[in-house]
Amino acid sequence: MQQLESEQQFENLKNEQTVFLFTADWCPDCKVIEPDLPQLEAKYTNYKFISVDRDKFIDICIDNDILGIPSFLVYKNGKLEGSYIGKERKSIDQIDAFLAKYI
Repeated sequence: MQQLESEQQFENLKNEQTVFLFTADWCPDCKVIEPDLPQLEAKYTNYKFISVDRDKFIDICIDNDILGIPSFLVYKNGKLEGSYIGKERKSIDQIDAFLAKYI
């Protein structure tokens, strides 16, 4: 999964078909889902999947009400299509079901 490099890149990617995953190196729930994320990328190939380090891009998190991780935002053509935000543990099946509603 590609890593977000800058706030400008975030703004640019919002204008495409993009799934943003908000995560952090220290997040145990993020580590649980990490091995299965490639299967979601393979299933939803018409979207870019971008990992956003919560600690590196805290302003983006604040602007998007990312209060817990892992969290997901789905953007299409500059419009927020869906959000899956919260600090609770998410299974790959729950994430897949969320993505299926918007992709």
